[in-house]
Amino acid sequence: MLRKTLRDSRLLVSLSAPIAGIQLAQVALTTTDLLMMGLISVQAIAAGGLAITLYNQIRTMCVGTVTAVSNLVAMSVGRGQSRGAHDGFDDQTHDEVRRIVRSGLLVATLVGLAAAGVLTALSFALAWLGQDAQVLALAQPMMIALAFGLIPMLWLNVLRQFAVGMRRPGSLMWVTIGSIGVNAALNAAFIYGWLGLPALGLTGVGLATAMVNLLTCAAYYGIVRRDHTLAQFVSVRFWRADTHTTREILRLGIPISLTYGSEAGIFSVAALIMGTFGPATLAAHNVVIQLTYIAFQIAIGLSHGASTLVSGTIGQGNPSEARRIARTAHTLGALVMAVIGAVYLVAPQWVLYPFLDPAQAADVLPIAQTLLYIAVLQQLFDCAQNIGVGLLRGLSDTRSGFRITLVGYWVLGLPVLLVCAYPLGLGGYGVWLGLSAGLALTAWLLHRRFIAGLSALPDQGLRARPGSDVA
Repeated sequence: MLRKTLRDSRLLVSLSAPIAGIQLAQVALTTTDLLMMGLISVQAIAAGGLAITLYNQIRTMCVGTVTAVSNLVAMSVGRGQSRGAHDGFDDQTHDEVRRIVRSGLLVATLVGLAAAGVLTALSFALAWLGQDAQVLALAQPMMIALAFGLIPMLWLNVLRQFAVGMRRPGSLMWVTIGSIGVNAALNAAFIYGWLGLPALGLTGVGLATAMVNLLTCAAYYGIVRRDHTLAQFVSVRFWRADTHTTREILRLGIPISLTYGSEAGIFSVAALIMGTFGPATLAAHNVVIQLTYIAFQIAIGLSHGASTLVSGTIGQGNPSEARRIARTAHTLGALVMAVIGAVYLVAPQWVLYPFLDPAQAADVLPIAQTLLYIAVLQQLFDCAQNIGVGLLRGLSDTRSGFRITLVGYWVLGLPVLLVCAYPLGLGGYGVWLGLSAGLALTAWLLHRRFIAGLSALPDQGLRARPGSDVA
């Protein structure tokens, strides 16, 4: 048993670490954009921050629509292994995976077009939402420029999910890390008009981001084409996608998209409520939420890694192994969050000082330090619920994940948050306690649903079609 657990741990870490690295590199890209906006003007960082917030909300939900590609690929390979194929790659697996990739690219193209239209429309709607005229004048062209990068960003995510499903995500991490430097260089070139380019200011940041999305997609596609294992499965002729596989990706992907949107929404509401307690409380919240967001990228890596491994074992018809993978993922997640939490408890000022100057933020530091203590529990529950969503995705049960997160975030979390913040008089601390309660309930409900889903599957007997719903 111990030997199998150690094997699962090594396999999970080898798959999750590159995904977490990719996520952290994405955070670095956004951070680079914000830092360079600050060099333009205060108005630029206000307008650019608004544009990036709206872009990220749309981008996150779009990515959700193609996330299930990795699970469908892993399940197909698992079924190939159960048929005795070498590495799971027989003719049937070859055809199935090529159909999944084609259909994923079609979904990415259609969703990207729709999202670009929504982001462009939002840039004009800001005038009706009470935004400052100067902020609007800066944010609108940046949002339009960002819209052009949505389709290549989604194409890249389809290739990423395909590689994760094939258990070969490592090379994308290095491409993403390399894109940070390219992004900074293009930002500077378009902001200041270097190399004979027009000086576009804030709009240049949006254009640079769109170009980086396209260049990163092209670079990673080139790597995939040179990888003998991956290249044979890649078909970019999305216009030849079959209807059934496309529907399966959407059937699984839309609930994932809504789950991502629901989670982003509750944290946005929490930020608005924190703002009612004054600028110091909001500033403290923004700093601590950024710290937990960085730690959360590790949880995302574990969630995707565990999800892919579970899909593979289900494809093989081995639910009992999926249960062991789930236990390993939760244990690793808890250990990592405990180590990070220990740093928060032992050296809170060391953690906060890079974000807050003690001389200028004397009123913010005590609030941030207390929130950091609450964050020890909050990020533990957040990690557990994110892994839980991934495990259910591994069973092709994405609807249950969406329903459970709605209950945990909005039915329990929001009321508890409001009661703690206002009637109980806990203010901003109550907001974080309410979030923690909602995340804890969500994690527990997701775990129960996963165990129930596994119990409904016959060991060594599953021969489901790709994307079959176990709910």
